[in-house]
Amino acid sequence: MKTLHFEKQAVCPETGARAGLLHTAHGTIETPVFMPVGTQGTVKGLTRKHLLEELDAKIILGNTYHLYLRPGHKLIENFGGLHGFMQWPRAILTDSGGFQVWSLSQLRKLKEEGVLFRSHLNGDQHMFTPESTVDVQLSLGSDIMMMLDECTDYPSSHAEARKSMEMTVRWARRGMRHYRERMESREPHNALFPIVQGSMYADLRRECVQQLGELEAEGYAVGGLSVGEPRELSMEMTEATVPLLPVDKPRYVMGVGAPEELPEYVARGVDMMDCVMPTRNARNGYLFTSGGKVVIKQAQYREDSRPLDENCRCHTCTTYSRAYLRHLFQAGEILFSTLATLHNLTHYLDIMRRMREAILLGTFPEFLKTARRLASSPNSAHTP
Repeated sequence: MKTLHFEKQAVCPETGARAGLLHTAHGTIETPVFMPVGTQGTVKGLTRKHLLEELDAKIILGNTYHLYLRPGHKLIENFGGLHGFMQWPRAILTDSGGFQVWSLSQLRKLKEEGVLFRSHLNGDQHMFTPESTVDVQLSLGSDIMMMLDECTDYPSSHAEARKSMEMTVRWARRGMRHYRERMESREPHNALFPIVQGSMYADLRRECVQQLGELEAEGYAVGGLSVGEPRELSMEMTEATVPLLPVDKPRYVMGVGAPEELPEYVARGVDMMDCVMPTRNARNGYLFTSGGKVVIKQAQYREDSRPLDENCRCHTCTTYSRAYLRHLFQAGEILFSTLATLHNLTHYLDIMRRMREAILLGTFPEFLKTARRLASSPNSAHTP
């Protein structure tokens, strides 16, 4: 039984940009989609009401590493998984925790069995294996689960990248075998995506795609980007990888990108994206608008009565002035994080909706030209 179904609706003949519907056990997701990051069972600063009614988010992310350490996947399972624990009725994607463990370079040890690491919370030792991360995510009950992978450092030599990529493939085979065994004894509604690695070497990425394709997964992710490489290299690796992925499966590039980069990834055939940038930058006073970036702490906004973005429909922009937002930020008020996060995510999701509409109408090439022209203007971070 299929746990997830991807339905293509339109493909741009000039760029390969795709619009589709991703059917999950917790609702249908219109693609291309940007997924808000809810690391610890919450999108920081926002309530369920914000996510459902203001943003109309169809899918959000959870983080296996953090939820495994606190409060624990078994506790969450007792509440009906993440959906019941955080009272979220729509789709959830969880990552495997591999990226977080990779970032703990001083606290981890890589082995064929898996990765041994120490908790950043209290130093306790734990082991993630391809099998155990599947089990943890099944307890979390996410609609889309990610395979444990070995995220390659940047820069890495070709030999180092090959060793890492081959480990990722071996882990993927083990994880998929374990996942399918578990699915035999439970009602299937959790899809599992392998992750393509290979650092910044196109030949390794192509080889990884070929081997992971043999697993016949219900979707595929591209990892190992946004690890310190230049943006041009991220795009180059996306171009080398995404067109080789199965055309009838969703394609997810992990951890990207800035507002002006979203059209570039979609133009390369990407269906799904996520990034902490809109939420993290919001909390730090860095706001994205249709007219470019706004660093709200700057003195120029002290008496600015204008809305943050006159072209934005969000509650923040239709209610408050830039001067008020600056005051909240300077005063360290909690409300600022909520209002700023609500705006930045609205901005991101509106870009995705406009791109989807352009693909369906056959006008995506014009959309892309406008986006590139605005991105190259002096005050970048403009969006069409």
